[in-house]
Amino acid sequence: MDPATTDIDSATDDRGRPPSFHETSYRVRFDESGPDGLMRTSGFMRYAQDLAWQHSTALGFGREWYASRGLTWLVRAAELVVLAPVPMSTKLLARTEVVGIRRVWARRRGTFRLPDGTLAGWVNTDWVLIDGRGALTRVPPVFTEMFGGDELDGSVGRLALPETPADADASDLAVRPHDLDPMGHANNAAYVDWFEEAVGRIDPMALRSIPRRYRLEYALAADAGAPLVAAAWTDDGGWSFRLTHRTTGADLFRARLDIDVADPPSSK
Repeated sequence: MDPATTDIDSATDDRGRPPSFHETSYRVRFDESGPDGLMRTSGFMRYAQDLAWQHSTALGFGREWYASRGLTWLVRAAELVVLAPVPMSTKLLARTEVVGIRRVWARRRGTFRLPDGTLAGWVNTDWVLIDGRGALTRVPPVFTEMFGGDELDGSVGRLALPETPADADASDLAVRPHDLDPMGHANNAAYVDWFEEAVGRIDPMALRSIPRRYRLEYALAADAGAPLVAAAWTDDGGWSFRLTHRTTGADLFRARLDIDVADPPSSK
C-alpha cells in the first residue's frame, strides 16, 4: 500500500512534548475498492497499521530503532466497527493514539472520518511487544513517556468460538507472496479479506450492513506458502470464522461479525 498521505498534526503540545496522537489523511484508491465502488473493510486495518508506524516513526521509533534492539510489535487482537460506507476517492481523515499500556502490550485506537466529519469507522488494536527470541517482553518506560496512555485493566482481547460445525463453509487457501508484509507474515488486513470472502459466500448482504462489528484474534502468524483451511458459519445472528493450519490443525485466526451493534464506546 502506498496511500497518498498528508500530515495534519506533527506539532508539540503546550509543554513542548510530542502529541499523544497522530493525524493524517488517506485518499481511498481505485485498487483499495471493490466492485461496488466502496473501500474494502480491510482498508481500515491497513490504514490503522500504517498510522501506527507513522506515529512511531515521527517520535523516533522507526524500524531501525526496533531492529537495533531486537524488538517487534505484533497485532494480537482488534475490534473494528464500520459505521458508514466509504466511496472510492474519498479523503478520509485518520487519527491514531495509544489509549493504554500494560506490561507487554498496548492498545491503539484509530478513527476514520469522512470529509464532513462523519465517523466512518474505528478500530481498537491490541499490540504485543516481543524480543528477538519471539518471547513477550515488557514495554519500555519511554513508550509511556512519549506515547501517553493510561494503565490498562484486563488483558489482550480474546475471542472464544465453538467448535467448527460440520456444515460450515470450508475452503483451502495458501498464503501468497502479495499477502506478506515487511515482517514476512500474512498481513493482518489479509485475514479480514479472507474472512469476508468466506462470509460473502454464505450471505453477501451481510457485508453491506451498516453498522457492523468485527472482532478479530490473531493467534499465530501465517508464513509464506502456509496451507490453510478457512471455515465460516452462522450462529447467534452473526457469522463466525476460523482459520487453521491444514497440516498442524492449529488455529491461526478467529473472527466474528455482528450487524446489531451499539454506539461506539469512548476512546478510553
